[in-house]
Amino acid sequence: MSEIRDRGDAARRRVLGAAHVDRSRADPGALNAPFVDLITDAAWGHVWGRGTISDRERSMMTLALLAGLGNYEEFKLHLRATANTGASRDDITEALMHVAIYAGVPRANHAFKIAEEILHEMETENG
Repeated sequence: MSEIRDRGDAARRRVLGAAHVDRSRADPGALNAPFVDLITDAAWGHVWGRGTISDRERSMMTLALLAGLGNYEEFKLHLRATANTGASRDDITEALMHVAIYAGVPRANHAFKIAEEILHEMETENG
């Protein structure tokens, strides 16, 4: 693997967890294997792996962007990742308040609903 792939894989494991990354790479012949390589290099190696801002800050930006664009499945994934990035419930609220103002109340409203469900599930899973 290249240095950027290594950095991306490390960032992806740190944020999403090793189990998620291992599942995504379980079948190297899978149709989406080239896509997994692309996002590992581009999103995780070039962006998340930069080290210029904290994972917490990047997590908050990612949540706001995903909610603002209505990408709620990916929003759920990154919401679960806040357990690893250090973004708190208050951070999530602040990110979604920005969504309401800059991307629209309906998007933020739906994201708040999803966040409540996912955070409740996470709390239940972790006792």
